[in-house]
Amino acid sequence: MGLGPFPVITLSQARQLAADQRKLLATGIDPLAARDAEREAKREAERQAAARRTTFEDLARDHQQAHGATWSEKWRKGWLRKLELYAFPIIGKLSADDIQTEHMLSVLRPIWSTKTRTADEVRGQIEQVLDAAKARRLRGGDNPARWRGHLENLLSKAEKKKARQRQHFPAMHWRDLPELMSKLTQDSSRDAVAARLLILTGARSHMIRFAQWSEMDFAAGTWALPAERMKMRKPFVIPLPSQAVDLLQSLPRTNSSYLFPGKGKSGAIHANAVRNLLHKLGHADITRHGFRSTFRDWANENTHYPREVCELALAHDERDQTEAAYSRSDFLEKRRALMADWANFCTNHKRQA
Repeated sequence: MGLGPFPVITLSQARQLAADQRKLLATGIDPLAARDAEREAKREAERQAAARRTTFEDLARDHQQAHGATWSEKWRKGWLRKLELYAFPIIGKLSADDIQTEHMLSVLRPIWSTKTRTADEVRGQIEQVLDAAKARRLRGGDNPARWRGHLENLLSKAEKKKARQRQHFPAMHWRDLPELMSKLTQDSSRDAVAARLLILTGARSHMIRFAQWSEMDFAAGTWALPAERMKMRKPFVIPLPSQAVDLLQSLPRTNSSYLFPGKGKSGAIHANAVRNLLHKLGHADITRHGFRSTFRDWANENTHYPREVCELALAHDERDQTEAAYSRSDFLEKRRALMADWANFCTNHKRQA
């Protein structure tokens, strides 16, 4: 066991240190293990001191920098703005480890009844930041911002349900969709291909916009999205129907990692490219997100697939924690069959006519 270099440690000091270690040995303590434990305790104390110096606001801004590259400029600004308005005044100067359930209630209760959707978005953002802090060992214990099994017992679930119901995206009736797909098929532009993929997969528009070639497995017929690209920050696999695989394989490859490269700073297709195309085709009355509602209405009225399969096709996992713990399946093969039926419906314009 080294005691330190000469002349920093003198001969007399070395003798004294050696005697101290022999005393430890005499009591049955391993001097090396004791030294390592002391060093680890010191490092842990330094980590805790660093954690106390790092505020929630610092962590939130770090999170935005780490993940915001794939967000739209509007979403990036809005993400931080909500925290500035509702979270930072209450928990912004606290360390991650100091934030407890009572702090979350102080943030959320004033806006839970009047701005429920915004409040739930703020809750989700705080949950993400605190999860990241735990991964960096800047906090321990459970996440006080989690909804299931925690805040759902302290805040009104009815208000949250009502807020979700209030947001209705203008959507096309499912009977009219094959005709639109027929029009899009006649357009070989990048924007039209993106619109067709959006419809065939039931994906959110930002998932399409930032889709990358590395996420696609044409042999397996899957599109694997990492957690940071998903709304619920969980990785998700989308089964690709054969029509979508053929569509993607026909796309010209460029030096860009994106399926739909653009000219802007983000490197991806413009955020409003698909919307502008729909307007050009005379469909200013529908939204990109509304196609998800069209799919859901079609599934309800025309298929017998279980509700949980239809919901998971839209990356909506409505199982509670207990159910999800016992049923870890993502219903991939059942979703594959569902999306194949959906694609056949979307692309069979003659039969629908």
